[in-house]
Order: sequence, then structure tokens, then C-alpha cells
Amino acid sequence: MSTIAKVTAIYIYPVKSCRGISLTAANLDRWGLEFDRNWMLVDRNGKFLTQRQLHRMALIETALDDRYLRLNAPGMSELSISLLDRSGEEVNAVVWHDLVKAIDCGTEAAAWFSSFLGVSCRLVQMHQDFDRPTDPTYTPASLSGQVTFADGFPLLLISEASLADLNARLAEPLPMNRFRPNVVVSGCAAFAEDRWQKMQIGEVLFYGVKPCSRCMITTIDRNTGIDDKEPLITLASYRFDRGKIFFGQNLIHAAQGTVHVGDHAIEISD
Repeated sequence: MSTIAKVTAIYIYPVKSCRGISLTAANLDRWGLEFDRNWMLVDRNGKFLTQRQLHRMALIETALDDRYLRLNAPGMSELSISLLDRSGEEVNAVVWHDLVKAIDCGTEAAAWFSSFLGVSCRLVQMHQDFDRPTDPTYTPASLSGQVTFADGFPLLLISEASLADLNARLAEPLPMNRFRPNVVVSGCAAFAEDRWQKMQIGEVLFYGVKPCSRCMITTIDRNTGIDDKEPLITLASYRFDRGKIFFGQNLIHAAQGTVHVGDHAIEISD
């Protein structure tokens, strides 16, 4: 076993495609980091909505306390969603090709998001019986991986060195939040995370299962909601493989537990 990196930041994104929250420590439940992508927006057919269609989602701030998910956006009064009340209507929602159980968060939330985004949409929350297995193609046979409303895997890890390598190639450097990681690490070479297959972070064992393919969401400025063509043009020049652009490593956790900023990532050899 050897130390390969150190955790320097942890983020969760309670509402899929809205702004994240920086934490010093986070608990892992069976789906991933607690509260990460536990809510999302859907259209009238129950299909998920993200910054791909609605760039202004990048401007919606999220916060959590003991009782509420709190949402703020420019020109809007604060919206509070109870963490304790799950009495809403049970509905079906679609995330990519997955049909999942969800709970509608009500008319007030729907009106708030629809007003700010300028489209008819509703906020839904993971159902108590939410079940969405990770792709068996990439999930180790020993695991029964689960994932929230995230695109495909419970966590995304990116190293500071990888971002530094990219920024050295760009005319204007980009912040880490463009890439929406859950775990940021330092102390390793650029893109070393591509090769990490099994590691211990704090008290939790993780499997690196698949480099993360990137989409146009990385081009949306988190401060303005305006999109550009970078960093995808530059990434495509040296991180393009099998028709996709890769940046970051998807992780599946083998158990519940807690991770902290300052924890060391230790590579595990079978």
C-alpha cells in the first residue's frame, strides 16, 4: 500500500446541475455522498433537466441545514424544501435510460424553478425506496453499486494537478467548479487518477471504475450562465479517446463511512 494523494476539497450538489456546497467532511450512504444529487428538475414527461438545456441552472445556489434544503437565485426570494417532509406525490422520473421512483416537491417549488428558468418544470426528490444500480459493465462483481440522480456513478474525483495541466494550455484558466467533482486531491501527477483502480480514503474503500467523459456543461461559466467552447476544444486535443473527451475518474464506494478534507488516499493492491 502507498499514499497516492491527499483530499483537499469535498463537494456535494444537492440539486442535479445546480451549484454545489463545499464541505470539510461528508458521510457516504448507500448511494454516494449524503444529499448529493438527491433532487433534480424534470419536464412534464418526468425526464431530467440539466444545464445542457437550461444554462441558468448554473446560477442557482444550494445550502443545507438540519431541516431544509435552501435555494437562492438572482432576483428570487429564498425557497426552502423540508428535509423531513416526504408526503408529496409519488412519481416516475427518467435519468438517461433509467426509470426511477421519486417524490414531487410540490407546486411552490415548481413555480419557483419555472419562473427563474423560464420553462415549465418540477422539482423531485429521491423516493425512500429509490433503487438505481450502477452500470454492471463497470461495477466490480463484489459490489452492489447504487447511484442517485447523478449521471452514472456515485462520485467523481479530480486531481489539482490535472486541472493545472489543463489550465497551462488555456488562454484563461478555469476553476475546479467547472468540472463538478465530489472529491479533489493533491500530491499526485496530472491524470494519475486515470489509473487508480482501488484506494482507501479515510475509512472508506473506493474503486476507480471509469474515466469521466465530459459534455458541454463544462463550458458554462458558473458566475454568468454563459457558455463557451472551452475547455472542450483544448481537452479534445489531448484527452480524446474512443469518440469521447475524458477528465476525472468515476468512483464507486464499497461501504458507508465518512471522508474528510485532509484524508490520504492510499492505493490498494490486490
